Parts: sequence; C-alpha cells; structure tokens
Amino acid sequence: MAGSLPPVGVLALQGDFREHLAVLAGLGADARPIRRAEELAEVEGLVIPGGESTVMDKLSRAFGLAEPLIAAIGSGMPVYGTCAGLIMIADCVLDAIEGQQSLGGLDIAVRRNAFGSQLDSFETDLDVPALGDPPMHAVFIRAPIVERLGADVTALASLDDGRVVAVEQGAMIGTSFHPEMTGDTRFHEYFLDKVRGRA
Repeated sequence: MAGSLPPVGVLALQGDFREHLAVLAGLGADARPIRRAEELAEVEGLVIPGGESTVMDKLSRAFGLAEPLIAAIGSGMPVYGTCAGLIMIADCVLDAIEGQQSLGGLDIAVRRNAFGSQLDSFETDLDVPALGDPPMHAVFIRAPIVERLGADVTALASLDDGRVVAVEQGAMIGTSFHPEMTGDTRFHEYFLDKVRGRA
C-alpha cells in the first residue's frame, strides 16, 4: 500500500498528532508531521488532530502556516479534521472566543465543547453507513457538534438524538470524535482513499 500512496501530513503544532501519525504509518502511508509551510507543500493530504482549537489557531498563524493551509484547502487537498481539527476546518464557529479564526473550507457551523467539560466526555457506538458494518466505537472528549450543514455537505454519522458528529464535503472529512484512539482505522482509510483518488 505504501508504494501507491503519496505522502500525507499531520498538523503537528499541538494536540494528539502522534496518534494520527502512528495510525497512518500503520496503514502503510508515508506520514509526516507538519509544522512549516515548506513541509505542507510536500504532502498530498492533511490530518488536523484534536487538541485545543484556540491554541492551534494561534500557533498556525505564529508559524506562518495559516495562509498556506487555507490555500491548500482551497486547492482541493484532502483534509481530515478530528475534534479540534473539525473546528479548524469549519466555515463558522458559533461560540468562538474573541479573535479566534478557523481555516474554513467545510460549509458547516460547529459549536465548541458542545457536551461540556472534560468530565462530560463519553463513548458510544455509531452507525457510519459510508464505512459499512460494524458500528464504530467513538470517543468524545470535549467534543464539538455540527449544528448546520451546507447544501454540499453530507452527514456521515449522527448521535441517537440526531445531532451530527461526522461530515464530508468533497475531499474534506470531519469528525467530532477521535478514531485514532480506538484502533478502528476506517476513517483514516477513507481519508487515504481520497488522497489516492486525487493523486
């Protein structure tokens, strides 16, 4: 599989980027940590991990990465955002703190920490028809929720109460939860299929 995959990156400014790098490498990908614009230019897809969206936003601007990231997303680079990464690629962050910016590209509105604090973290099983059976065990940690979907956005998974927690739009995927923590690699495989398809 490695030979058929172009290099992919994981934004490595903050958060659980190491876990994503390990999952991608385990799937045979040439996975690289991305901290500088020149590193971003060498990959064909990008994972934006969970962490603190406000810190990630500030660091991406401090490292001169925000504009190159926006340009890469605009050019159609496949991007997969998990938890804080989903907030980073949302066009609208409903409860952003003052000065917080997102990279945009995904026509959704999200709410940060929609379930409360770290103490309100939880796990559940989700049906994800695009990934087939069995249901995916999902871990939610201070997770965002998708409150509005644009016309071109597809909901990939929802909670029992109907709240959307996984979406797709073209080459972009976003999940409120953390597949890198559970050993279920189907979302990462789905992302790599998009990278392979574009390459």
